[in-house]
Amino acid sequence: MNWLLEPLTYEFMQRGLLASVIVGVLCAVMGTYVVLRGMAFLGDAIAHAILPGVAIAYILNGDLLVGAGVAAVVVALSIGLFTKEGTIKEDTAIGILFAAALSLGVALISTMQTYAVDLSHILFGNVLGVSTMDIWLIGGLSVVILLIVALLYKPFLVISFDPVLAATLRLPAELLRNLMLVLLALTVVVSLQTVGVSLAAAMLVTPAATAYLLTRRLLPMMLVSALIGALSSVIGLYVSYYFNIVSGSAIVLTATSMFLFAFSWNRLKRS
Repeated sequence: MNWLLEPLTYEFMQRGLLASVIVGVLCAVMGTYVVLRGMAFLGDAIAHAILPGVAIAYILNGDLLVGAGVAAVVVALSIGLFTKEGTIKEDTAIGILFAAALSLGVALISTMQTYAVDLSHILFGNVLGVSTMDIWLIGGLSVVILLIVALLYKPFLVISFDPVLAATLRLPAELLRNLMLVLLALTVVVSLQTVGVSLAAAMLVTPAATAYLLTRRLLPMMLVSALIGALSSVIGLYVSYYFNIVSGSAIVLTATSMFLFAFSWNRLKRS
């Protein structure tokens, strides 16, 4: 049992473990909508599109997470605006805004004279550097996002899978769709401290894709995905501690291993 308890003797590991589990569950739940709606590219786009906000916040000596949040919400709402009433296809809008925001972020970062450690933590995550204040911020935002998802579970379900029924029920489909985009954007921002920009999309997609192989109903899929996200976070953090590798990468690779196991089991069951 020593190997299991030893990491928990350090406060930074306790905080990191708690933050990782919270983010793992949040990303997994929101990721079910990403996977079922075929929006995997959206998560990756929002994750990389926050770079301008991060860079501007850094240049102005502001809070990097606030800058990331503003940029993520702006990009999410812009996608909703451009795709409103089918003006252009969603993947086209995502591609345009992703490329533009990423290019702007790179341009701003290139003006910096020195390599910024704080900025690298946003890009690659720093779960072991999570503070008590970060825990409260991550936990608070996660509770708000999950509460909204719970309250709007049925409307989100209808607009995602039956637009005709949504119109019949007179649901504010555009408002709900934009709200979902904002929630996805905030989920990406919450995950920055643990896995960073480069791996945030993976935690949105991989646990949910694994759950999709095991069940096709939305609520069970959310629960299974949340369990996979939490387990991936815990196991990945232990792997990073004992093998001295980057925590975010270990968490994502653990989630990927679970996906490969579920995929293989699914294929064997069918054969």
